[in-house]
Amino acid sequence: MASTYLTRTFGTPTNNKIWTCSVWLKRANSTNNHSHLSTGTNTSNRGVFYFNTGTSADFQYYEASGGSAQLWIQTNQQFRDCNGWYHIVVSVDTTQATASNRWKLYVNGEQVTSFASATYPSQNYDTFINKASARHDISGRNNHSNADFYWEGAMSHYHFIDGTAYDASAFGETDSTTGEWKIKTSPSVTYGNNGFFILKDGNTITDQSPNSNNFTLGGGTLTKTEDCPDNVFATLNSLSSIASLSNGNTKSKHGGSGSYNGSTTTLGMTSGKYYCEAKLTVGSQYPALGISATNSLLSTTLGDHWLGEHDNTYGYYTGNGYLYHDANATTGLTTFSTNDIIGLALDLDSTQNTLKYYKNGTLVYTLNVPDNSNGWLFADIHTSGDTTSRVEWNFGNGYFRSTAVSSAGTNASGNGIFEYDVPTGYTALSTKGLNL
Repeated sequence: MASTYLTRTFGTPTNNKIWTCSVWLKRANSTNNHSHLSTGTNTSNRGVFYFNTGTSADFQYYEASGGSAQLWIQTNQQFRDCNGWYHIVVSVDTTQATASNRWKLYVNGEQVTSFASATYPSQNYDTFINKASARHDISGRNNHSNADFYWEGAMSHYHFIDGTAYDASAFGETDSTTGEWKIKTSPSVTYGNNGFFILKDGNTITDQSPNSNNFTLGGGTLTKTEDCPDNVFATLNSLSSIASLSNGNTKSKHGGSGSYNGSTTTLGMTSGKYYCEAKLTVGSQYPALGISATNSLLSTTLGDHWLGEHDNTYGYYTGNGYLYHDANATTGLTTFSTNDIIGLALDLDSTQNTLKYYKNGTLVYTLNVPDNSNGWLFADIHTSGDTTSRVEWNFGNGYFRSTAVSSAGTNASGNGIFEYDVPTGYTALSTKGLNL
């Protein structure tokens, strides 16, 4: 999350000209610059990996010495997907005679060869990355105050190799059944003096290589997530939401423009039974929680639409106890207060589909919903009139923002961690849950 970073000062390298960085990354949004590794003494002498801001959302690596760019690579490829994971491998060997062989990029196992611009380093150039006595930061931009460079999203299986230039096949492989690129959980590599392996299982920053090159938490909060490349959990979708999103796209509020700001999930549902939870800060009637069809105006446009306005959205207005559908209200329902947890359970497998609402683990309302071949999304809505309303979603990661659930409820599916017992037959909305 914003302001969270890890730090470590490197020792004497095995080879300052040859190294590899491999990491699995999940972006939370594409509206800010996000760095996953940086080092340097000041803005004129530094090296930084980052995803670019805005609609370009390209990947860049920049090194400057004495204020002049020594190495600057910018992809044509855009990285706007905030649902899936990217496996990013950068392989560097500046001893190579051919300039384009001195810096190589692999994304999900494939070498990237199309660049918007490419300034390769001179032969035998000593990089700032892997430099002796240099502080290296994971997330943020080292020694340069610029908050939008903090990483927003998740990281997993972070390797740094000192002295060997590996390609992506050292860290991943193609699944023979699905054809998907997947992690090698224990790759056979030589780490070298400054090499490390962190974030292997959860949020441990203790080095899992033989080196004991542990990192320290420099600032912020490092939160564990169940979300991983093998099981992607739903979040709110920054590409189709106009609410203000944070905390890995699990917290939403009004973004400051327009009357209504809505959010929908990255994963949709056409069959199955799914459960999620939301911790609330309630205004006079907002936020509203419910479901939205993937083809609804709320889900497909960035306009001013509210949950329950049309016949393919349903919205429970938690502050005043109104349930809206097709602009018609059912009134007199249970209301919610700040820090209440509302559970949503969507059943798309029964003869009559249902959406159930729970208040702090107790069922308070059930409504019938139709089949929708386009699929349903969990959704929320905020209004400019209730700017204090907030939603902290838990789609199964076991956290509301950076606060863990107080005592995990039972979950027979084994998929996801929630505050309260998951109703029988339901599971978390994740790629594993979609295939149960």
